[in-house]
Amino acid sequence: MKIIVSDNKKELGSKAAKKGAELIKRAIAENGKANIIVATGASQFEMLEVLVKENIDWSVVTCFHLDEYIGIAETHPASFRKYLKERFVTIVKPLAFHYVNGEGDVQAECQRLHSLIIKHPIDVAFVGVGENAHLAFNDPPADFDIEDSYLDVELDLPCRKQQMGEGWFKCLDEVPTRAISMSVNRIMKSTHIICSVPDERKARAVERVVNGEITPEVPASILQKHASTYLFLDKKSASLLVLKANS
Repeated sequence: MKIIVSDNKKELGSKAAKKGAELIKRAIAENGKANIIVATGASQFEMLEVLVKENIDWSVVTCFHLDEYIGIAETHPASFRKYLKERFVTIVKPLAFHYVNGEGDVQAECQRLHSLIIKHPIDVAFVGVGENAHLAFNDPPADFDIEDSYLDVELDLPCRKQQMGEGWFKCLDEVPTRAISMSVNRIMKSTHIICSVPDERKARAVERVVNGEITPEVPASILQKHASTYLFLDKKSASLLVLKANS
């Protein structure tokens, strides 16, 4: 795991986007195409703002995304499909974007997405880490071994509180309790992982992910085992790492 600490979240987003763009362009140069995973949430705003401006031939890029709430319409302000259409898809117009739809038959949707993604080995995955150290919507304890690419998962209380705290919902009761999430195992099959984690509220999770043991209780700790993960932090999210280094 390579750790890159920036002064602020804007600089973090720019560095993460440029590294991701470099790796996407490398995949295109080597294979004539690229397959990527795009993340959502407040942690990705600055990264996506820069990524969509990078000189990438998006016409040969196939995209997947990590997760979506079960029972949320695409028109809902918190919908990740809405988020990605507005901030990414309508801007870059990739070859294909395979959305996660949590409004219908959940198991059928998981199987549909699994059938697609196993045919598209991922070159670059853009991800974040939750306040509870989740990876995608794999809350603790996460299943590191399941081979399914997408799962019907239950969202724990800290995760739901984070979604409310970021302003996606007006109250906790509005936050769904279930979601479709890409599995940890599938994320880890990506050739490269770009992980963007800004803000002081993520500092404790970052410290556990980087310095703690690899455990399902800290889902993103599994990134320690990945051969090419770039962890982009700002000074606030890295603050406990600095304190530990100085102690």
